[in-house]
Parts: sequence; structure tokens; C-alpha cells
Amino acid sequence: MSRIDLKNYGLSEALRLETTQYPELFVGRILSQSKGIYRVISERGEFFAELSGRLRYTIIQAADYPAVGDFVMLDRQSGDKGNGIIHHLLTRKSAFIRKAVGSSSESQVITANIDTVFICMSVNNDYNLRRLERYLSLAWESGATPVVVLTKIDLTDDLLTKFRAAAASAIGVDILGISTLKNEGYQDLMTYLSVGQTVALLGSSGVGKSTLINWLCGHKLINTQAIRNDDKGRHTTTRRELIRLPGGGMLIDTPGMREIGMLDVKEGFDRTFHDVETYLGKCYFRNCTHTNEPGCGIYAAIKAGQLSEQRWQAYLNLTHENDYFENKAIYLKKKKEKFYQIARLNRNNKKH
Repeated sequence: MSRIDLKNYGLSEALRLETTQYPELFVGRILSQSKGIYRVISERGEFFAELSGRLRYTIIQAADYPAVGDFVMLDRQSGDKGNGIIHHLLTRKSAFIRKAVGSSSESQVITANIDTVFICMSVNNDYNLRRLERYLSLAWESGATPVVVLTKIDLTDDLLTKFRAAAASAIGVDILGISTLKNEGYQDLMTYLSVGQTVALLGSSGVGKSTLINWLCGHKLINTQAIRNDDKGRHTTTRRELIRLPGGGMLIDTPGMREIGMLDVKEGFDRTFHDVETYLGKCYFRNCTHTNEPGCGIYAAIKAGQLSEQRWQAYLNLTHENDYFENKAIYLKKKKEKFYQIARLNRNNKKH
């Protein structure tokens, strides 16, 4: 059997150098995982593997477990003599993390070592800019580069308006449009799927992710279902899996936002709302609540038409959501303190 070049599966020179720390072991990448059993690929092909007892013992939190897309060090290069044993997890360059409400110990890596995130959003009734902003924060926080993919562009007569609206929310991010039905936009996507590149798909149910995977693969790999009458889709992907395309790039589907939830996405949030945060530092008072204080930079920008009210409300909504997931108790305490702060300001304004 000819050897497989793992560069084609995303193994970088930095990771290759890291593998030299374990001369007695072999590198592989995780393709899928189910109930503690991992399907991996090494230079000798695909086989199944499980964690060593020592690795299990050293794991402190769920995020320390290997995930789809991870590179690991194995005791063998094939499954000819049974399942392989995973002894070490190599350094991740990016990761999608699911976090339980108010708990850091329950953080779980969903996928790892992603280069690009396709944020898929249908231009039919699923089109939702607030959801797009949430996904952008998740994508930036993962360490990968987001690209907005507007699907089903054959279903709208107002595509230019929706492109412009998406660009206003996804500042500096590439916006692509595709139609699998009319075979439009294929080459645009493939520029991000060159040999060795890994793309994760992120989007709600019904936006056509499974159809997109089948389209890029050139054959039916995943069963698809029509959306319901209420325009909400059905989940068709039952597990995460790294899929290598005929052109050499790789795809990983991710579950919908209902499963991922919002995360502590400070860095990703800042990049998504850089335009809003520019005005936060222009308030006259350092403890401005951005409600009715004089000299508020936010409302001055809104009044001048430099910032939209919808964009500001989206920022507030995601700030509250992020605070809630980070720590429910602290979130409620902050909310109570802000209520009393605004009440005191209102009383003082009435006196004057």
C-alpha cells in the first residue's frame, strides 16, 4: 500500500516538528468519533483507535478530549492488529467549543484545526442578520476565518439588497452566493478548499448544508430532507465527520446553534462588533450606561446616522447572552446593578 501524505490532510510543518517529541509514536488525524471510539487516518490508511488509560487519567475537563479534526499521536499506523491507542493530542490551531451555561469545566471541543468557516444562511425566510452576527462571533473566536455563504440564491428577487445587508453585519468578511439547483458559485467555494485546507460548515437547519456537501463531493453522501412548512429545517447530520473532497480540501459539518449555544467569545465578539465598540470609548462619562446620559458616544453616533439602532441592539443582545452563558449568577447581579444605576440617573434628572 502506498503511503498517504498527511500534508494533504492538513498536517503543517509546525505539527510535523511537534511529532518529533514522540519518536516511538505515529501521527494521525481524527476523521470521526462515536462513543469513545475514534476513526483516524495515518500514513498507512484509516482505522479505529481509543484513548490510552494514561491519557484518560490526565484529562481534566471535557475540552481536553480529542475531537474531529484533531491530530494525535498513535501507537501504530494501521488497524491490522486491532484498535490503535491514542497517547497524545497535538496543539490545536483553532477549535469550535461548546460551553455549558455558567460552567467552564463542561466546555467541549466540537471540531478542531479548521482553516475557514462557511457561515451558511439561506436567502429565503431563514435570512437573519442577528443570527449571522452570532455565528460570526463563534467563527472568529474559533481561530478560523469566517466566510458568509448565502445559499438558495435562486429563491430571491432581491439578492443585491441581501448581499449589502450581510456585508454591513459581516464587516471585512467575504460574502459568497450559491445555488446548488442552478449550479452557481461552485468555483467561488473551491478557492477555500484547496489541498490540505479544512472548512467547517456552520448554520441553522434548513439552509442546505447537507445539499452543499453532496454538491461539493460530486455525489450523494448525506441524505437531505425538505424544510417544513414553517420554513424550519430538519437536522440531517447525526454526527460530525471530516470529509475529504475529490479536489483535496476537507469539510466538517457542525450541529446547529441550538446544540452549540453561545460561548464566551470575547475576541470573536470584538471583531464582529468593532464598528460599535469604536463609539463606546467616545462617551463623556466613563460609567455611561448608554441610555439617557448627556454626551453618550453611542447615541450621538446613532443620531448622526453613523451607527444604526438595529446594530446597537444586536450588540446589546449578544452581550447579554454571552454574559449569561459565562456566569448566570454574575449576569443577574450585573443586570440588577444596572437597573438601580439607571433608576438613580432618572431620579437625578427629574430633580434638575
